[in-house]
Amino acid sequence: MKYLFYLSAFFLLFISCEEPVARRPIRVSTPKLIKSTVERNKDLLALEEKIIAGLVKKDTAHTYIPTTTGSWFYYETKNDSLPYLPQEEDVVTLTYNIMTLTNDTIYSAKEIGIQHIKVNKPSLFKGLRKTFTLLRENEKATFLFPSSLAFGYHGDDNKINPNTPIKSSVEILKIDKYTTNK
Repeated sequence: MKYLFYLSAFFLLFISCEEPVARRPIRVSTPKLIKSTVERNKDLLALEEKIIAGLVKKDTAHTYIPTTTGSWFYYETKNDSLPYLPQEEDVVTLTYNIMTLTNDTIYSAKEIGIQHIKVNKPSLFKGLRKTFTLLRENEKATFLFPSSLAFGYHGDDNKINPNTPIKSSVEILKIDKYTTNK
């Protein structure tokens, strides 16, 4: 009986020491799928950049300035009397609207309301988060964003469809400079 007990214990110990078997994924994304998605996104961006470049060329009433991120803007109101531009950790009070490239209002500045935004924090869509820091207090500018800098392939789950390039007029009302307590 003792022999049977030791044999059973040894057998259980031997079985329990087996290496765990990793579960394999059911679906593996293929490089071909990823490559085709990347190509489609590049083609979409090229088309949107072409449309925006056409709008910039047609609009002779404004002087457009390209940004390093791929958007374009023109000043509606410029304030050269203040040299300070928003810096990291500053809080900026601003208003903005969102329109289609054909000037149909999607969200009015009144709908969005006055925003208090900390510079470089993700509370705005990507394009606006990167570009409102080009404006000084009391300046207003209109920006043209390709969909990759706007709401992307997802949209905003409300009024903005996926892959929609947008136009946005931004007005900086106030810049609260960040101060460190020393």
